[in-house]
Amino acid sequence: MYFESWADFWAMGKHGLYVWSCYGIAAVVMIYNIWAPLVQQKRFKQRYLRQLRREAQQQ
Repeated sequence: MYFESWADFWAMGKHGLYVWSCYGIAAVVMIYNIWAPLVQQKRFKQRYLRQLRREAQQQ
């Protein structure tokens, strides 16, 4: 596709809002799909270490 200027590129033939919002939503979903498991893993490790410490203190 050929655009006359950068403004035309960003406007995407008057479909710019739709196009760029789709890219934005897709980027947010991909970032969340990377971030969420990392946070869950960190929480799991913290809970597991706390549990190990409690068990070690009880013995």
